[in-house]
Amino acid sequence: MHCASSGAAAAPRAGTTYHTIAVEGLKIFYREAGPKDGPVLLLLHGYPSSSRMFEPLFAHLSERYRLIAPDYPGFGYSDAPPADRFDYTFAHLAQIVDAFTQALGLREYALYLQDYGGPIGFRLAQAHPERVAALVIQNAVIHEAGLSAVWEKRRAYWAQRADHEPAMRSALLSEAAGIARHVGGREPLEAFNPDAWMDEIAFLRRPEQAAIQLDLAYDYQSNVAAYPAWQGYLREHRPPVLVTWGRHDPIFTLDGAHAIANEAPGAELHLLEAGHFALEDRGAEIAGLINDFLLRRAPGFVRGTVAAERVNILD
Repeated sequence: MHCASSGAAAAPRAGTTYHTIAVEGLKIFYREAGPKDGPVLLLLHGYPSSSRMFEPLFAHLSERYRLIAPDYPGFGYSDAPPADRFDYTFAHLAQIVDAFTQALGLREYALYLQDYGGPIGFRLAQAHPERVAALVIQNAVIHEAGLSAVWEKRRAYWAQRADHEPAMRSALLSEAAGIARHVGGREPLEAFNPDAWMDEIAFLRRPEQAAIQLDLAYDYQSNVAAYPAWQGYLREHRPPVLVTWGRHDPIFTLDGAHAIANEAPGAELHLLEAGHFALEDRGAEIAGLINDFLLRRAPGFVRGTVAAERVNILD
């Protein structure tokens, strides 16, 4: 493992460092900040984002917590093998993230789940419930009630992939869809930095990306099929659950947020004036909610009572 940051550059904000590690033959990139023996926040990003989306949390939480945010295969700075050489399914991405946590020796963590981070993180939690100190769920659904009307096109794609793949491919590069993810119908549009969605479109135009993202869009139906099992996980294991939700999300509805809060015993729900990527709009607020929640609901985890059992990885 090596640090990928430049020694000539100024010190990163909040002490963030940038690494790659070999996981099942792939280079997995991740960002890290905070004390090595601190309670771990494992941050799982959405589509079509990367670990970069968590910079607001790094800026506000790294004094107390050890924040770790990987890029999945096919995303960000991690390896992106062609779709005909790698199985791009959510189960496989979860397997890679699981192996990543084991490579870093992470034995306990709170999970931050956003968008695609939801199905990846719930698979991880279901496989290792003893490792999960708490869940922070931000615009990621586990109930069909949380899927907005835009998912009708996805359902058609699932039913007849060949017929609907050209439309799905076009949607991947749609500037309108990118704006909707970040803006969610709010006005004026001039108040929002277009770098947010244009950076995503540039990423999606990289070689092989269309095939990768089309495979994942098709496999998303496996997540919907798993929703009942993930609901059962919340009821059975009863982890502390914080739901922070951008109310201007055109992809996942407020019904999805309320359904999670009703499913998880003792869950806390905060609806925010934000879009699908709520950290862009309310990063400091969400960081404060996370810190307050963990201090109240997982005090042993925050105080590091199991720190001696953790395996620290040295650069």
